[in-house]
Amino acid sequence: MKRIKENRALSFIVVTLVYIIATVAGVVTYRALSLDWWLSLLVADVVATVVTFVFSIIFGNASVYDPYWSVQPPVILVAFAVGRELTLLGVMLMVAVFFWAIRLTANWAYTFCGLNHQDWRYSMLCEKTGVFYPIINFVGIHMVPTLVVYGCILPAVYAIREGLSANIGSVLFVCMSLGAAAMQGVADIQMHKYQKNRTTNFIRTGLWKYSRHPNYLGEILMWWGVALTVVCSAPRAFWLCAGAVANTVLFFAVSIPMAEGRQSRKEGYSDYKKQTRMLLPIKK
Repeated sequence: MKRIKENRALSFIVVTLVYIIATVAGVVTYRALSLDWWLSLLVADVVATVVTFVFSIIFGNASVYDPYWSVQPPVILVAFAVGRELTLLGVMLMVAVFFWAIRLTANWAYTFCGLNHQDWRYSMLCEKTGVFYPIINFVGIHMVPTLVVYGCILPAVYAIREGLSANIGSVLFVCMSLGAAAMQGVADIQMHKYQKNRTTNFIRTGLWKYSRHPNYLGEILMWWGVALTVVCSAPRAFWLCAGAVANTVLFFAVSIPMAEGRQSRKEGYSDYKKQTRMLLPIKK
């Protein structure tokens, strides 16, 4: 086990196998159920998450779950697209989601050090929650993100199943999603360059000059774009924006505060915070 965790290549193979097993478990679960499609998908998604959680316990590393955020959406879309004649709207949504997923998964792969490394946020939660960490791990680290991303991808699945048609509004919002994913990619590259040649406590170049969290802004805009793309084509399905709302709340209530809390321990944070907006580069 120690050899696997310390070897980056072996860790990659292990994580890949974990996700293959989780995908198979999800597909088998979905096919075995006779519930409404959205409910069957939800149960299958939960089962796949439980499988991933079990392996995170086996390897003593909650970061086994990290790729789930970007792997889940394209797998779900492909599963529902197989055997269907896609409309232009369906194709556009597939392109947007795959572009986003490839970028995010590539960024994870680039920063992946092996199963001996765990995201600092998970380690912090483990130290703070003690004996309650297993519950926090299952609910907060695994299940909540799964449910949020499930809600985010649901509009695209709905569009594919219903064979919705594109209009001007939906095309514009798909472009917004593509632009948001591209912005995240640029922000990632700029951050990696900064980390290689770090000379200051805070990055203040490129997109990071105008926003403290351009990557989070891109993630929020990505899923609002997907949701509003579908709503433009099917106004009656406005309820599908619930996933984008949940995603936005997750970033404002959890992700951003945790990142800000860590940054606040660095010298000069007060000035940095005054000079750089949190998300949108709009002055008060």
